[in-house]
Amino acid sequence: MKIVIAGAGEIGFHLAQLLSYERQNITLIDIDQEVLDYAATHLDVRTMQGDSSMRSVLDRAGAHRSDLVLAMTTSEKTNLLTAMIAKKTGAKQTVARVHNQEYLRTGSLENFKDLGIDSVISPNQLAAKEIKRLIGRGAVTDFFDFDDGLVSLIGLTIKSNSPIANHTIDEVERGSPHIHFRPIAILRKNDALIPEPQMIMRRGDQIFFIVRKAEINEIIKIVGLEEKTIRTVMINGGSDLGYDTAEMLQRDYSVTLIESDEDRCKWLANNLKDVLVVKCSQTKMDQLREEGLENMDAFISVTNETQVNVLTSLLAKNSGVYKTIALVDSMDYTRISQNIGIDTIINKKLIAANNIFRYVRKGKIVAITGLHGLEGEIIEFAVYKESKLTKKPLNKIGLPKNSVIGTIIRGQEVIFPAPDVYLRKDDRVIIFAMPDSISQLEGLFK
Repeated sequence: MKIVIAGAGEIGFHLAQLLSYERQNITLIDIDQEVLDYAATHLDVRTMQGDSSMRSVLDRAGAHRSDLVLAMTTSEKTNLLTAMIAKKTGAKQTVARVHNQEYLRTGSLENFKDLGIDSVISPNQLAAKEIKRLIGRGAVTDFFDFDDGLVSLIGLTIKSNSPIANHTIDEVERGSPHIHFRPIAILRKNDALIPEPQMIMRRGDQIFFIVRKAEINEIIKIVGLEEKTIRTVMINGGSDLGYDTAEMLQRDYSVTLIESDEDRCKWLANNLKDVLVVKCSQTKMDQLREEGLENMDAFISVTNETQVNVLTSLLAKNSGVYKTIALVDSMDYTRISQNIGIDTIINKKLIAANNIFRYVRKGKIVAITGLHGLEGEIIEFAVYKESKLTKKPLNKIGLPKNSVIGTIIRGQEVIFPAPDVYLRKDDRVIIFAMPDSISQLEGLFK
């Protein structure tokens, strides 16, 4: 695909990095030559200096011949104008990054489409929604619904006292015939593993399951974890993400928001009517304890400093807080979350990239998401026509090595696949795939 990315900041650079790994034809635009020079020395992309909201710059970048234009600068107005111009000149798909929540409402989205903007995304809003999902299921490290909740993806960590620690996957599956689940990936320290029947599950493993939503509590019990209803939440950091998260949670939870800047506290208090906004240090645990940290069910640290988020979340966990979530800006932190005791680490760049990849992937895609700490993707493909996929059993269709089928959805029926199962037209197939197998999967479902 020919893709033009406007903005070489953290989101734009990360997208360019991921897409260049897949050998997409990438042109990266920015007004700052220094950040372009950095990108040029680290990525296999074409760079161009200029203001992407100018027609002449977009023409030089080839936006009019592009399959996708991603407007990811820090300027909302620049992004909207860039996407509009690119679409009007011939770009097939346009996506603009925005900050204003009003732009994300249904009426605004329809107006944007009339103007030529196919989609708008807000990394903060996407991350806040991710946090809300995770708070709703306290025992899990990851959570995502497919097909309106017919089946779910969950991540669970094997603790030292887990009854399934040191047992094989096959033993666990045979020991629980009354429920249906399928492990699709394992994160072991820094290694991503495709589950095999005789693979032994170890303490510290983070295992990702596809399971019927109605049976989530059962698999949590099998793993030996306790599901606790979360009622009280402390958010550390009145950043934009802290505000968006508090706004989403305030109707369902008792929320305390910690911020050290007095003027920001006043603004937050005026705009969050059902949230207790407290001015105190975001780094001093004694002050956080004075504000009720040890009585909280969940602690979410979303300051602008990764180290602060990691350290305070770790200390909150050690203080007895049931659920901890930390915002980080580095993949290195994302991979080590299971080793240092924080329940879930989130990365806005990865969340935004997962959302945007639906425009890049080929084949009939129903849904797509990523896993925290893993480079692979969970993709729900639709079998939209009779093909070689429907003429052979699953063990003969040539599924790539580093991929695994989690489940097949046939109407409202959930099928956990056996090797001799055949796919049918209109089936939806949920697959976990590592990066090196995605292009082959796209070919199968094209």
